[in-house]
Amino acid sequence: MKKLEIEKRKMIKLKKIITVLFKQLSFAAPFLVRRLGVGILLLIVQVSFAQKKDPKKDENIGTEVVNVVKPYTPTISDAFKVRETPVLDDAENTKKEIIKYTIFSFPVASTFTPSKGKAEGVEKEKQVHLFNNYATFGGGNYGIFNAELFVTQDLNATDYVGGMFRHLSSQGGIKGVELADSFYDTSIDLTYGIHENDLSWNVDLGYQNQIYNWYGLPEGFGSTLTPNDRANLVNGINPQQSYNNIYLGSKIELNENILKEASAKFNHFSDNYGSTENRFYVKPTFELNIIDKLIKTNVIVDYLNGNFEKNYSNTNSIKYGFTNFGIAPSFVMNEDDWTINIGLGVFYSLGTQNSSNKFYVYPQINASLKVVGDLMIFYAGAEGNLEQNTYSDFVSVNPFLSPTLNITPTDKQYDIFAGLKGKLTNSVSYNIRGSYVNERNKALFKSNDFTENNTNENYAFGNSFQVVYDNMKTVSFYGELKADFSDDVTFGIDGAFSSYTTDIQAEAWNLPALKLNAKIDFNITEKWYAGVNAFYVGERKDQKLNTNIVYVIAPSPIILDSYFDVNAHLGFKYSDRLTAFLRANNITNKGYQKWLDYPVQGFQVVLGANYKFDF
Repeated sequence: MKKLEIEKRKMIKLKKIITVLFKQLSFAAPFLVRRLGVGILLLIVQVSFAQKKDPKKDENIGTEVVNVVKPYTPTISDAFKVRETPVLDDAENTKKEIIKYTIFSFPVASTFTPSKGKAEGVEKEKQVHLFNNYATFGGGNYGIFNAELFVTQDLNATDYVGGMFRHLSSQGGIKGVELADSFYDTSIDLTYGIHENDLSWNVDLGYQNQIYNWYGLPEGFGSTLTPNDRANLVNGINPQQSYNNIYLGSKIELNENILKEASAKFNHFSDNYGSTENRFYVKPTFELNIIDKLIKTNVIVDYLNGNFEKNYSNTNSIKYGFTNFGIAPSFVMNEDDWTINIGLGVFYSLGTQNSSNKFYVYPQINASLKVVGDLMIFYAGAEGNLEQNTYSDFVSVNPFLSPTLNITPTDKQYDIFAGLKGKLTNSVSYNIRGSYVNERNKALFKSNDFTENNTNENYAFGNSFQVVYDNMKTVSFYGELKADFSDDVTFGIDGAFSSYTTDIQAEAWNLPALKLNAKIDFNITEKWYAGVNAFYVGERKDQKLNTNIVYVIAPSPIILDSYFDVNAHLGFKYSDRLTAFLRANNITNKGYQKWLDYPVQGFQVVLGANYKFDF
């Protein structure tokens, strides 16, 4: 009995040990403890009932009352989550070891040999063939006929010859004009040249014939005459004037030589009223290094001689002649974004028909500063020059001059200017400029006074112009904008505003205060192209008097109205060789007066073609 009680106590003690063991393992493996607990419990039960009997003992152990209060139910302590970042108490782990890295570099011989690059194949566009020669023909209303022929031919690798023929004429027909108003302009130019590595040289020979009519009779002409006398007077006027020009010129360019280039030209100009003019000039340019500075020197010798058989009052002839000698050395300085060209012009003018010999000194200075690269460039300068005026140059501007002119050079003392130019974008450029010009003997075109006598020359009925001179100061502002919107569209506009101050003349005759020009060209398709250009000229002033009339108060200068002219063209490229075109001029059909009493032709249409070819 006592032994049985001891065994029970052992069992109870064993159970307590197991329970403590479960509690110790439950925090790490709750699930495993549950499984192991059940298995161990079963094992203990089996062991407890499988005790081996002692045969020497009495199997009858008697009776004993056992009160079972509650079956044994083992419990497991609540599980808790293991911390993700355990706290380390090791003092050695709290201090981080600083690790230093050292790279030992040493050269390594490479045996790699790159293969040669091979360009990727690109499909080339077909190169446009450029023809050496072309011919143009066109015609339109007012009897307009236009013809051009240009030919050139290489003689060998360096020599070439070329020729140019031009003709433009109109049979007239301006509304309200009583005299013939036709005109002809024909010219031919021949050239021979050489192109070598260190030498370029050419010689030119040309001839030009121009026929114009003094058709600009004054408003109210012949109002003091009877209708019959007026008709006879008008019918007796032969307004035709003819100009002839022959020239021979040459130009040479040299590389790596003190003489860089030189040009020379002889020009003979005449008209059918016995006027003649001869001009010869030579202009060499030298470049020489002095103390590491490139000194560029322009030299000019300009000879002019001419005569008119009569003056306007038919009292005597007019002779004129000048020989101008000039030298203008200059050199360039570059400092950061500054570029400065410093020069000086010295001239001596020798009057061959009088004793008007004089020295002239002119500034030749200009500078530029790149304010923002090519986007904005500031420029300024002061320049002057002795300008040789000629009969042929005056006719090229105004062909309605009387052959009774006074010719003298213009002393352009200085032109002080400043401006900005650059780019707004890669395709849009601009230029704005202001200037102040002081000139002595500035040439101006002014209408001749007239009478209504039938003994007058054909140009003495108020239908011709003279040249007058004055000392003039001009303040002007100029602006220009150009844009290439694409390869197919280009646009440009420019304008100038000028203010004039004269010393002798009452007005700056026939000089407008405002001039504007605009132009746009575009390709419609590969075959079709077109363009429009327009210009505006502001008011001008002129004056002419009928000297047969005694004026109580002299008439005020006449104001010529401003005018706006629009022109357009349309072309069709039939092939690489043949192109047809249509031109329209003075689309607004305004008979405005470019010169006093000289209205222009109205709306004009010219249809023609251009043909390119090679020999």
